[in-house]
Order: sequence, then structure tokens, then C-alpha cells
Amino acid sequence: MLSEKKTKKIFLKTNALLSGHFILSSGLRSANYLQCAKLLMHPIYSEKVCKSLAKKIKKEFNKIDLVVSPAMGGIVVGYEVARQLGKSSIFTERVNGEFQLRRGFEIKPNMKVLIVEDVITTGKSSIECAKVVEQLNAKVIGFACIVDRSNNKSLIKQKIVSQIKFNFPTYEVNNLPKELKKIPAIKPGSRNLV
Repeated sequence: MLSEKKTKKIFLKTNALLSGHFILSSGLRSANYLQCAKLLMHPIYSEKVCKSLAKKIKKEFNKIDLVVSPAMGGIVVGYEVARQLGKSSIFTERVNGEFQLRRGFEIKPNMKVLIVEDVITTGKSSIECAKVVEQLNAKVIGFACIVDRSNNKSLIKQKIVSQIKFNFPTYEVNNLPKELKKIPAIKPGSRNLV
């Protein structure tokens, strides 16, 4: 398994760890942003990171029938983790602001489903994805991600298996530190894109 130190080196090498003033998909602000898409554009590195995450998942969960990810950020991660686990991978996507299954994807009742994402901060996307699974009478056995940046404040009540944890401070827009107020904010995430 990759250590957190080696994982961080990969994030830096692939320019997946950024500094500036960012609007996170949760609406919170941060001076740091993890753009996993930059990691995922390098198959050699993303395979190493996802393989390590899959090993951690195997230690935590005995039986997984299916990996489900929220679009967009979770699709490639979910696929690669599922490949490493020898499982199938599907994803939910937003239709009129709500996650749904499309493209002929199915989740059968009583399936044991693992929700896999790139980054979890508040856990909102993962929870929305889990609701789709539960509405189909399947069981969400847990959550996994490459990066857990929730600082134990996620809305997810179950354990989150992650490859690395980053605890960057986040801020409400009306409570920004002086240094962030001086930098124009950008929104690099995928949620609410038009």
C-alpha cells in the first residue's frame, strides 16, 4: 500500500494539489484544492493510488457486490477501484438537480454497495448517491474515496475509507481570512456546472 507521504508526492507531481482561493462544491471556501482529475489524467499514477485504496477497502469490507459513484468526480475512481476489486462499477448522475441511475444501470435489491468518490468534504454527493441505492432496496455497506478532507465533520455517519486525509481549513463566504479576500475565487469542481 502507498503511504500518505507517497500519495501526497503523487498529488504534487501531477499538479492535483493546488493553492489559491477556491469555491468548493459544498459552497465552502478554501486556500487549497484537490483536483483529482489532474491525478486521473495519468493512468500510471491513478492506478497506483486506486490500487492502494482498493487494498484498504478489502481490509474493511468482506463482501461488495457493486461499486457506485456519483458523477462526475467519482466515475473514473469508482471504475478503477472496482477493477482492482474485481467488481462492476456504475454511476449516478444529476437529472434536474437530483441523482438518478441512467444508461440502463441497475441495482438489484439486497446488493451490498460501496459508494466511491474522488474527494469527500461534506459528504453531500456521496449521501445523495447512497439515497438512490437505498431507494432500490440495496444496502450501502460503506464509503470510500481517494481523499478525505472532511476533518471528521462529514455528514456521512459511517466510516470513510480513504487513501489520504487532508485537513485544509474551510470557510464560509462571510468569514474569509484576509489573505483569501485578496484573491479572486474560482470554482474548479463539477457540481452545478452549466
